[in-house]
Amino acid sequence: MAKLIYFFEEGSSKDKGLLGGKGANLAEMTRLGLPVPAGFTITTESCMKYLEEPSFFEDWLKKDVLEAVIKLEAETKKSFTGDENILLVSVRSGAAFSMPGMMDTILNLGLNDLRVQSLARLTSMDFAFDCYRRLLQMFGEVVYGINKDKFNIRLQKMEKHFSKTAADFQEKEHLQVIESFKELYIENERVFPQNPIDQLLEAAKAVFKSWNNHRAKVYRELHEIPHHLGTAVNIQSMVFGNSGNESGTGVVFTRNPATGENKLFGEFLLNAQGEDVVAGIRTPESIEALQQVLPEAYADFKRYANILEQHYKDMQDIEFTIENGKLFILQTRNGKRTAKATLRIALDLVKEGLITKSEALLRISPGTIDQLIHPIFDPQAIQNVELLAEGLPASPGAATGAIVFTSEKAKECHALGQKVILVRQETSPEDIEGMIVSEAIVTSRGGMTSHAAVVARGMGTCCITGCEALTVNEELKTITCGERILTEGDLLSVDGTAGKLYLGEVPTVVAENDQNLELLLSWADEYADLQVRANAETVQDLTTAIEFGASGIGLARTEHMFFGEERVLEMRRLILAENKEEIREALDKLLAFQQEDFYQMFQVVEDKRMVIRLLDPPMHEFLPSDLNEMKQLAVKLNKHPSIVEEQIKRLQETNPMLGHRGCRLGITEPQIYQMQVKAIFHSAIQLTKEGYTVFPEIMIPLVAEKEELAYVRAFLIETIESIFVNHQMEPFPYEIGTMIELPRACIIADQLAQEADFFSFGTNDLTQMTYGFSRDDIGKFIHSYKEKNVMVNDPFQTLDQNGVGELIKLAVTKARQTKENLMIGICGEVGGDPKSIAFFRNIGIDYVSCSPYRIPAARLAVAHASINK
Repeated sequence: MAKLIYFFEEGSSKDKGLLGGKGANLAEMTRLGLPVPAGFTITTESCMKYLEEPSFFEDWLKKDVLEAVIKLEAETKKSFTGDENILLVSVRSGAAFSMPGMMDTILNLGLNDLRVQSLARLTSMDFAFDCYRRLLQMFGEVVYGINKDKFNIRLQKMEKHFSKTAADFQEKEHLQVIESFKELYIENERVFPQNPIDQLLEAAKAVFKSWNNHRAKVYRELHEIPHHLGTAVNIQSMVFGNSGNESGTGVVFTRNPATGENKLFGEFLLNAQGEDVVAGIRTPESIEALQQVLPEAYADFKRYANILEQHYKDMQDIEFTIENGKLFILQTRNGKRTAKATLRIALDLVKEGLITKSEALLRISPGTIDQLIHPIFDPQAIQNVELLAEGLPASPGAATGAIVFTSEKAKECHALGQKVILVRQETSPEDIEGMIVSEAIVTSRGGMTSHAAVVARGMGTCCITGCEALTVNEELKTITCGERILTEGDLLSVDGTAGKLYLGEVPTVVAENDQNLELLLSWADEYADLQVRANAETVQDLTTAIEFGASGIGLARTEHMFFGEERVLEMRRLILAENKEEIREALDKLLAFQQEDFYQMFQVVEDKRMVIRLLDPPMHEFLPSDLNEMKQLAVKLNKHPSIVEEQIKRLQETNPMLGHRGCRLGITEPQIYQMQVKAIFHSAIQLTKEGYTVFPEIMIPLVAEKEELAYVRAFLIETIESIFVNHQMEPFPYEIGTMIELPRACIIADQLAQEADFFSFGTNDLTQMTYGFSRDDIGKFIHSYKEKNVMVNDPFQTLDQNGVGELIKLAVTKARQTKENLMIGICGEVGGDPKSIAFFRNIGIDYVSCSPYRIPAARLAVAHASINK
């Protein structure tokens, strides 16, 4: 049997998988000589064995735990079961990946009715009974699942009855609270165990079980943490932050987790225990204030914080306790941070020489980049809205939504497509699902390190905490602020960057480019061996794409240019034309529209390559389906309504996705493709004469036969050459390629390469054709598939490497056998997906193309793929 328990001095930070993040870091801090209370860790492997077979605990683990307790007693020179020189312990979870607040903790374990009296003699009555009260509540919640609100309600009633807070209770009042809590156990058909060993064993089992609690599973799914890892259990001798005014507890980040500023950032509470800070029950003081209250402890903390950051080469999230003036470090981990802070910290650590550029790039996820390009409130509009209240700027961003007071209501509204702001006194781990679907989170209590703040920063959700001007009544579902009362459904706008709360809706604008982001992406480009282009066709999208660093345009969809009111009328005129004169008139008007479009597009793109896909959708997509619209169209075209209705009916197809579209349309109606290339080259020639360098790449869609491609290519070249002749101009470089979006096209890629100057894989249609899924209908069942582990990913968002990926790989291999240097790109939705990008790089793709706002993240993902090759 493998070793199941490690004392802190036996492990190191390398043992994260076995000891969990908390256990490995406690071991590492012990190794570094920091003041860490003694303890031991039960391994993650033990957790998974227990969850798989509960008898494992009694048969194997219990004996080792009892032996470890004896060793801990010897190490601390205290007794865990005796009545003198009392040893109490904390029992905390600690998975390999940080999951703040998602699993369970119990403090003060080992107290009972007899030992609390002994502790009182050693310390004070108030302190001992305060510890016992906390143990009864935590043990009841974690081990027996008694709702924490039931404990809180009883405590609040006592506070109201005695007209004082629990911190000021005397012996008599403490005893009444303890008896009330024991009654709650009885009401729930439970009894608090008086034997400390029984407490410890039950607590360890409960922490193991918390790995599979609902909120932990939801958090793991959100952050893509594997479910099979399990959690370690850390059993550590207690130090007491609630033992007087020279004691306290706090949570501090070595740098600001919201902005990245290189300055201690955190909070502490005097005369309190660790969970008080994170739970957000009391609003704590800033860490700077500790310098005035306990200067020696503050100086020690600064020194230890610097040691830990230098050692781990990253910003640390440190939990500490001060007991009668002496500082103890209880935990360190790489701190959760906002996207903005992630970026600044990574760049600063490179400047400080702690990490390399490649390490900095790998520390930032593409998803983090997406969060940096977030909207902000329009500065002009803010001047005209009412500021409701201010709180702590816990997580940046700007969001508007309807007020909800519960996680359940947030989920319900989200399912209906409504945007919500979750408003609570403070959040708890049980709120995780509601927090995920909310646009923003607001709490009236808690600080910058409370549960709401830490989780919101990790998710990239804007958040304000400690908004004390708000009185939140979750039962009546009201917010009172001064004389104003808000109810569920009222609109709020949350500025998490400034910590300001506004009434009503405030319009947003896109944040300006961040210089730090530009610097990071310039580093990414140094490592990139894959181009990132954009899918764009409007001037605004093209401009955005170029500003975000696109190396060119990988897909400009010409059908999008026909959907303006005036343009769609001419398109309809062309489709329903009954003679050559009508066709010519409609084509001439469409040519003028397209020529103007391409002129503006080439101007924006300048010397970069632009792949222009010729018309792809079936004709009926441009036609009305409503009878009234058909009648209106008939009037505009000067036709009888019955004729228009009959023409439209004839054009309808049983399965248009597989019907008369793409190159099939180009072959049966070549005048449309001819008109499009005329527009492209007239505008390109005009710009060339004006001094621009233009490089059009014409893409023919939906090719399944080599002969289809050869036929369309031939008449396009003939049309293009005649344009150069008419302009009396030497041809400039251009290319004609094809979109690979049918399984057959992948299989005959070597033949298609004979007729193509480039390939671009349209992964949306290729996925549809390979799976037989409709992209428009997959939403009806993909959630169920994921829930039942039938599929891990939506194949339209992340490439199916085993099926669609194999087809692409086959096509690349065969095409390059025909043309070794054939340019090959990806222009489907998966072109911006980080997981898919690594696959594309490995099979020899030259570029990926995605929507403009995904370009920065794609540039980083390309660098990741190159560094990790």
